[in-house]
Amino acid sequence: MQSSDASTSQGVPGFQALGIDPRFSKLLTQRGITVPTPIQHQAIPIGLEGKDVIGIAQTGTGKTFAFGLPMLQKLAQSQGRALIVVPTRELAHQIEEALRPFASLLAIRMAVFVGGASMYLQRQALKTNPRILIATPGRLNDHLEQRTVTLKEVQVLVLDEADRMLDMGFKPQIDRILRHVPRTRQTMLFSATMPQDIIRLATAEMHLPLRIEVAPSGTTVATIEQELIIVEQQGKIVLLQHLLKEHLGSVLVFSRTKHGAKKITKSLNVAGFRAAEIHSNKSLAQRLAALAGFKAGKYRILVATDIASRGIDVTNIEVVINYDLPDDAADYVHRIGRTARAGREGRAISFATPNQARDIRDIERLIRTSLKRRVHASMPSLSLDTHMTKDQPRHRQFGGFRSRRPNHRGRGRTFRGRSRGA
Repeated sequence: MQSSDASTSQGVPGFQALGIDPRFSKLLTQRGITVPTPIQHQAIPIGLEGKDVIGIAQTGTGKTFAFGLPMLQKLAQSQGRALIVVPTRELAHQIEEALRPFASLLAIRMAVFVGGASMYLQRQALKTNPRILIATPGRLNDHLEQRTVTLKEVQVLVLDEADRMLDMGFKPQIDRILRHVPRTRQTMLFSATMPQDIIRLATAEMHLPLRIEVAPSGTTVATIEQELIIVEQQGKIVLLQHLLKEHLGSVLVFSRTKHGAKKITKSLNVAGFRAAEIHSNKSLAQRLAALAGFKAGKYRILVATDIASRGIDVTNIEVVINYDLPDDAADYVHRIGRTARAGREGRAISFATPNQARDIRDIERLIRTSLKRRVHASMPSLSLDTHMTKDQPRHRQFGGFRSRRPNHRGRGRTFRGRSRGA
């Protein structure tokens, strides 16, 4: 695996200087995008050369254009197809929305295959001969098993948020997909972290990939102000409502469970806030409607589980609030990456209960910095001695408060339609 240092110095060339189609450059300029981000500056020329790429960058740094623009240009010069595999439905639709104007310039059709959507409509979409398929692993495997799609002409394969897909248990499904894709292809893998599973995947499935790391794995965006508030569980909802009165912009709230997200949303709406929820108990249509309402300002607050930590692309989120800390420290990076996008500033506030010392330590070890702490007014004493008896386990001192270690969960048509199949 080769390596390339990202440049963040002044004098970074514009998109056209990187070899991007002038029509793309003009469209980007019309959208106010004139200077490539570091990951775009490094990945686009390599992608245009047809080389395999491993891109490591925080969320919100422009990875979609980093792989999408060179992929589209390559398709314009050949008869091949492209496949983009992503972990969540929201991210699939987000990528399709971002690339659609550029694909239209080249008369290239796209199709989105995600769970929760109509298989019939997806089979109908295949009849339009799309050259780019954006899919989640589960639904793509459904089509492969029913033989409603073939991947024999795929020339460009993109695995976006690859670490998240592995975290979600998609490795067996990804392996099945890879067996259907030609070995001779360009592969571009993008991720915010670089665990060993990603290294093994790259070693087995990529040809001399060029690694681009614009920031160390696990690094958070520098323009995000991060804060940790120590609060008892029963004091969280009152604290949340207080913060929502303090911060009047759009706010993304993360809950660890879908039941919690539903409960938080109900409490906020009863209190007079405009809130919507996204989690796996909601249908795809409901989730897309909630996200669209959040983007349009119909809802000021969006409450989500980690299903949305990498599937929300809203540029003006003022604050991300971790109502619950994530089970996996890596998800902290992806959650707070929903704010401070496109060079903006943002704020991330996390709630932690007194028994979550280990979770906080895992996060701080990953991001290589200490979180600024404060204690909610509902906790006048940090010693917690009033909650203990002599029979309880000895507490471990940590970060200004003492805590027991909790139980911690570890952690030619290629896309062709057929008339048969459910």
